[in-house]
Amino acid sequence: MDENNREDPQTDSSSDFTSEDEGTEDYRRGGYHAVRVGDTFKAGRYVVQSKLGWGHFSTVWLTWDTHNSRYVALKVQKSAQHYTEAAMDEITILKQIADSDIDDKMCVVKLLDHFKHTGPNGQHVCMVFEYLGDNLLTLIKYSDYRGMPLHMVKEICYHVLVGLDYLHRQLSIIHTDLKPENILLLSTIDPCKDAIKSGIPLILPSGRDKSLFECGSPRKISNGDNTKSHKKKIRRKAKRAAQGCAEKEASEDTDLEQKTPGIIELNSDSKSKEVDVKNQPQAPFRDGNTSNSDGVKDAHQEDEAPRRGNRSTRKKLLQSVDLKCKLVDFGNACWTYKQFTSDIQTRQYRCPEVLLGSKYSTSADLWSFACICFELATGDVLFDPHSGDNFDRDEV
Repeated sequence: MDENNREDPQTDSSSDFTSEDEGTEDYRRGGYHAVRVGDTFKAGRYVVQSKLGWGHFSTVWLTWDTHNSRYVALKVQKSAQHYTEAAMDEITILKQIADSDIDDKMCVVKLLDHFKHTGPNGQHVCMVFEYLGDNLLTLIKYSDYRGMPLHMVKEICYHVLVGLDYLHRQLSIIHTDLKPENILLLSTIDPCKDAIKSGIPLILPSGRDKSLFECGSPRKISNGDNTKSHKKKIRRKAKRAAQGCAEKEASEDTDLEQKTPGIIELNSDSKSKEVDVKNQPQAPFRDGNTSNSDGVKDAHQEDEAPRRGNRSTRKKLLQSVDLKCKLVDFGNACWTYKQFTSDIQTRQYRCPEVLLGSKYSTSADLWSFACICFELATGDVLFDPHSGDNFDRDEV
């Protein structure tokens, strides 16, 4: 792919993504596809449950895979040609990663499926990923930016290095945008925020899509009695989960109200039942890079961490968290022998050779990794560039 077709990550990242959602401006021809909770993709196979995140190139959604009865993350790319080309390059890299990691031991996210979806704004490339947990920036926020014990930092670093070693030595792939947002835990820090552990019932589509869901689901919810029975079971499960979370959160500060997906059967003619799908503060799949090719705001633009309960509760959650993690977001990745652009990496994690406009290789990822190590241990970024009267944030 011609590198001139890719958006300049430095230019793109200098525009502030400070709003909680992507706004409406890019919902037009060539832009985002308007996704709603309960929408289905690929002939009814994937049913949208809630929004996970957004970025300059795409939006990401928690989705139910009816064929395999599991949650997945669905990324819906903008439809303009250069976004489509970038997505196809990403898919090529992701397929190479998946094909060489049959046993799923290399600490890199798995691409499960991909397809194209046609909507009012054009044809959108869609990618389906495994459902993962919170990113490392959320973990840093849970520690109140005070840093984590070194034994926890070392465990995280082990998994990151397994992933980087696999990419660099076996596949000759450079991630080019390693940062806390692009490293995801395998589960959420707070079990009550996990779609699986919390027991939140599925959102069922309505009308024609509902019949597709029922026919395609391995659960075979095909007749009225079974459907009613299924609904009663999941509602009881949701009620128990909600009660458990309520008791847990009763002792916590109430300054942050988490929005969770609605537990309803959506009515196509009832807007009052639609679920708020604004960007979640701790998205289970925050897939994005500095070029914001798919997912999140420039690192640490959210300087004030939303408080998640009282300090003792957060400390207990951190002590019990599973630190296994995976590298995600290959929207701007490349090969050592085929690179798309010289402008890579988020500013806070950008290596000297890129700052100087020199050639780069796999060592660029290792520079970013070292910056992340410092941040995990201290809670502070190692480098925090600011603009001045005679220079901008991208200058040395």
